[in-house]
Amino acid sequence: MDWGFIFTASVSYALGALTVAYCLAAIGLNLQFGYTGLLNFGQAAFLASAGYGMAVMVTTFELSFWVGITVGLLATLALALLLGLPTLRLRADYLAIVTIAAAEVVRLVVRSVKFKETLGGSDGLQQFANRFYELSPLSDGFGINFGPFLFSNQELWVMIVGWSLVALFSLITFLLARSPWGRILKGIREDEDAVRSLGKNVYWYKMQALMLGAMMAGFGGFIIGIFFNAVSPDIYATALTFAIYTILILGGAARVAGPILGAILFGFLFQFVNVTLSEAVNADYITFLDSSQTAQIRLVLVGAGLMLLMIYRPQGILGDRREIALDAR
Repeated sequence: MDWGFIFTASVSYALGALTVAYCLAAIGLNLQFGYTGLLNFGQAAFLASAGYGMAVMVTTFELSFWVGITVGLLATLALALLLGLPTLRLRADYLAIVTIAAAEVVRLVVRSVKFKETLGGSDGLQQFANRFYELSPLSDGFGINFGPFLFSNQELWVMIVGWSLVALFSLITFLLARSPWGRILKGIREDEDAVRSLGKNVYWYKMQALMLGAMMAGFGGFIIGIFFNAVSPDIYATALTFAIYTILILGGAARVAGPILGAILFGFLFQFVNVTLSEAVNADYITFLDSSQTAQIRLVLVGAGLMLLMIYRPQGILGDRREIALDAR
């Protein structure tokens, strides 16, 4: 087995565009779940709304890339408003039920044959990110070769923009968490009745957190679509939401650096397990699997890891156990 190749592939994935997208989604979820205590199990729906909003405007209606970005953000905010209006006055578990169902509804709608001409059906939509790559200051053929790591000019451009967004949203989260607005969110997480008794509109603060977190996650949807230059319903399955939760819990909820640390570690371990299993199968160290089954085994191991994490260290690496004891009334 080539351990050098395994390590290189794992580190490249941990710093790459998909990890950036997961990190942005986790930053949004951190604002919703970590700071406010909102049980949003439909984060994949917000990524899908943004990605499809951008793709449909550019591919189907032949509008500009920037119109697509604007429509994608508006679609994400509209979905957050639609989900929050009937549920945020109720107990936290109602939001969890509604959001996980809404994520599946969104995925099945974009997959529907009825809307195939507009949304692409199960094949999705392709070739809408060319305008983004035209903005790159990197010359054609430019790539970075740092030791064993090699990134193409297109991937490097996505990474530069993506990690810049991560830094920007982390700074915004840092400032908001230490503002009076952020302290009210933490109070809602701990005991919303106490916050309500002080005359604060708890419902409206929850709505603000849900919408702002959805918008941040929407940028993760843009990054996924731009990186693949395609969107497809299967990308936004429920497993995506739980991968984002794993990232947040691993790094530590209600910590600014939690999503970043969690995303990098998750990306490294996710790819490390996949490549190691593939190499072991190819080298005949594992004979009861073939290379097509390693992706499923990887998901099984991720699920088992999340279970162990919740049992033995639910606060994650940087978190505080007391801050995830939610008031679900």
